[in-house]
Amino acid sequence: MCQKRLTVRKIREILRLKEELSLSNRAIARACKVSNSTVRVYVERAKQAGSSWPLLEELSEDNLYKCLFPESVNKEVSPARPLPNWEDVEYELSQRGVTVKFLWIEYREKHPDGYGLTQFMAYFLAWREGQGLPTVSFCKWRIPHVVQEDMIELMRWRRSNDRVKWAKAVVVIGSHQGIGTTSLSSKVEKSPRIVKKWISDYLQKGLDALRVNSHKIQRPEIIAGMKKKRDRIIGLLHETPQIHGINRASWSLKTLAQAFEKQYSESIGKATLSEYVRAEGYTFRKARRVLTSPDPSYRDKMAEITRVLSNLRDDEKFFSIDEFGPFSVRMRGGKALTPKGTIRVVPQRQRSKGRLIITAALELSTNKITHFYSEKKNTDEMIKLLGILLRQYSNQRCLYLSWDAASWHISVKLTEHVAEVNRAAEASHGGFPFVKLMPLPSSAQFLNVIESVFSGMAKGILHNSDYLSVENCRIAIDRYFAERNEAYRMNPKRAGKKIWGKELVQPCFTPSNNCKDPTWR
Repeated sequence: MCQKRLTVRKIREILRLKEELSLSNRAIARACKVSNSTVRVYVERAKQAGSSWPLLEELSEDNLYKCLFPESVNKEVSPARPLPNWEDVEYELSQRGVTVKFLWIEYREKHPDGYGLTQFMAYFLAWREGQGLPTVSFCKWRIPHVVQEDMIELMRWRRSNDRVKWAKAVVVIGSHQGIGTTSLSSKVEKSPRIVKKWISDYLQKGLDALRVNSHKIQRPEIIAGMKKKRDRIIGLLHETPQIHGINRASWSLKTLAQAFEKQYSESIGKATLSEYVRAEGYTFRKARRVLTSPDPSYRDKMAEITRVLSNLRDDEKFFSIDEFGPFSVRMRGGKALTPKGTIRVVPQRQRSKGRLIITAALELSTNKITHFYSEKKNTDEMIKLLGILLRQYSNQRCLYLSWDAASWHISVKLTEHVAEVNRAAEASHGGFPFVKLMPLPSSAQFLNVIESVFSGMAKGILHNSDYLSVENCRIAIDRYFAERNEAYRMNPKRAGKKIWGKELVQPCFTPSNNCKDPTWR
């Protein structure tokens, strides 16, 4: 039996389509916009009643229901739950000064199966309305009544593009409907204090109090202070970060806030700073690409790397190794704060001031970077890096080297050199660390954690740059890595707990990583 009976008109239409046109239940359901099960129930009921369609059409509404649902005729009506004497409730509220909730608790003690608090209050308000008593609200922050003229204007506010008007309309209408202030503040994304202020203003002064835009009525000294702050921010934007001792080629909100506080001894939040910057028509733009690996042993290699990292001992170090470049030192484009409608032009054809290749290793347990500059990408440079790491970490038991599947990373010459190092370590009985290779899956540069560090370095000091010479570029890169290493030395963190600068992802191995920024290859 269906839970909610259809109207007589729709029941007759279902039975007519079945008897006269012999349609399927599915076709009837689509035509009448009901479910298949509903059609089946009424068709089966008609068959059980033994009445044909022309006879059913002549029956009245009550007789049709009795014919199809005879069991409901003799069904006993369950007695309603008991209700208190509302006159006594009204007397208690006015004379004793108790609350409705207190009286409801007394009611439930006498009638454990009685109505809940919400239904109790609804019945009481309905009784008061029937007695002609004035409307009351049992919630301090509820608007009991909204005049018709105000409701029309509020609905217009609700459909407008003005977010403040929309929020005020939602609060007033929602409060009138009984929605709590917590739910309203979450819906309009305002604090409960502001929501309560709007409700209070409407209760005291009506809709006129909400028409006033408080942001436009400000004291002259406040307006002057805002203009002064705006001028200072724009002044900073016109300067380069290097002037303020910040090793970046373009501004970010964080560095802009730091420079503002250092320059004017006045703190400013990134959210407030963002409002000023966006009001001047500046915005950030970026693009993202995603890479994949076709290696059939992808899962096995990742599982082995994850196993080693999860069981890394204090006398073991794990290195993510790669090269950055070669890249030419020239005027660079990139993401930067730019006035709306203005396009920064970078010449397509430029004379290069030189080229650089950075060979580096990121130690994941300390987040320390070891780097040097190479002329080429080959096995000899990898052997050189291995020698530097063996000297720096000579007190360790084992060094794990992880890199992508580039030819010079998996060459026979490098493999033989690692074997010689391990034989020397075994002969010295712990005098030198052992070296173990942990190659990444093929075409999986986006999993190489050091790629994220390279991306952060590129965003910080290479994007939007125009260095005078290769030497100036090298000085900026050296300073970047030195500041990064010092930051992690002062605040030791294992990889995966904290990033530094604007690196793409947390420096930890995970299949969801996209460490590499392909625009710099």
